[in-house]
Amino acid sequence: MAVDEKGNGLNGADSHARISDEEKMEVRPLTSQESDDPFGDETNSEIKYKTMAWCGVTLILGLGVLATYTGYVIGQFKLAYPQVHNMADAGMILLGPIGREVFGIAQMLFIVFVMGSHILTFSIMMNTITGHGTCTIVFGIVGLVVSLVCTLPRTLKNVSHLAITSFVSIIAAVLITMIGVGVNKPGHNVVEATVHSPFQKAFLATTNIVFAYAGHVAFFSFISEMKEPESYMKALYLLQGADVSMYLIVAVVTYRYAGPGVSSPALGSTSGILPKLAYGIAIPTIVIAGVINGHVAAKYCYVRLFRGTNKMGQRTWRSFFEWSAIVLLLWTLAWIIAEAIPVFNDLLGLISALFASWFTYGLSGVFWLYLNYGRYRESKRKMALTALNVCIFLIGLVICVVGLYASGVAIAKDSKTSNGSFTCADNSKSES
Repeated sequence: MAVDEKGNGLNGADSHARISDEEKMEVRPLTSQESDDPFGDETNSEIKYKTMAWCGVTLILGLGVLATYTGYVIGQFKLAYPQVHNMADAGMILLGPIGREVFGIAQMLFIVFVMGSHILTFSIMMNTITGHGTCTIVFGIVGLVVSLVCTLPRTLKNVSHLAITSFVSIIAAVLITMIGVGVNKPGHNVVEATVHSPFQKAFLATTNIVFAYAGHVAFFSFISEMKEPESYMKALYLLQGADVSMYLIVAVVTYRYAGPGVSSPALGSTSGILPKLAYGIAIPTIVIAGVINGHVAAKYCYVRLFRGTNKMGQRTWRSFFEWSAIVLLLWTLAWIIAEAIPVFNDLLGLISALFASWFTYGLSGVFWLYLNYGRYRESKRKMALTALNVCIFLIGLVICVVGLYASGVAIAKDSKTSNGSFTCADNSKSES
């Protein structure tokens, strides 16, 4: 009597059936890619080892909740040290003059990279609206000039009105996109609740979500300009509640109808005239948000150079040219970044890894530990919060290190395609 692998007896018919089934299994040599994978090709395997999956909705919600807490910690740090107006001032509190310079430079570089993302988005927008009417580098230069001219005024008297215009603009563009994908269904109703992706690609997508919560770098400045800083928490909860809700709704609706092939930015996920309409309505957001960031970076440089001198309040040709030179330098650097990293996802991933990982997450853990130094074990609640903030610091560190790896691999890969650096190729067709 034949015996199976569990020691159970098999009669002649069963044994013959088992042998026949095994004879039908075709044995073929593994490809080089499969041989590098310890589990090989699992397409037709009875046992599948690679069952881990990434759920974007979970990440959006989880990172959003965590960003709300880190925003709360920033508010507590500001209330404890009212003189802190920006991340450079926070660095001064933590590490002295060296900390001020390091944090200040990091904050300025972060803003310049964000400016670069706006120039890149401007070129994608122009390619979409004009049907790639000319070289993408030309569109990038147009975005550079428009942004530079709009940043020349040294004050932003109507910043609140500009912000409202920007908000209405992006909401309208997003609504057009969601309605468009809902009607056209470019994804052909193909929906995957969880997506099996290579680790590098999955983590790059995670850093894109981190970028959505990258506004923490400006929280100190916003609190400083509030009439009642104690009301900051109400503003924070309103902001984060609106952010998380909007991100979830837009992500779910767009992915539901656009499917795995959703474009990046998502405004290009529709077809026909709708992408042109969505990008056209989004122009105020693309320009205004970039200009505000450019003004903040230029103002930081100008104040650092001329603080304590009468040039701060002068309106002379010399002061105008000095301001203009700073603005020109910053926007030129932003344009170079946009042309050097022309794939939207790759640029967002790099920005998140280098800066948002710390400004939104890692540094908040450090702020809490500094505020509560010497009291980590005074109660169970304090011990739990200590563990939480250590974890937040470690999360920032992981996002930074692994995010740099993921974005570096993506940039190297995309540089070998038609979407290479400083190219005239159409950049409006990239997928997330």
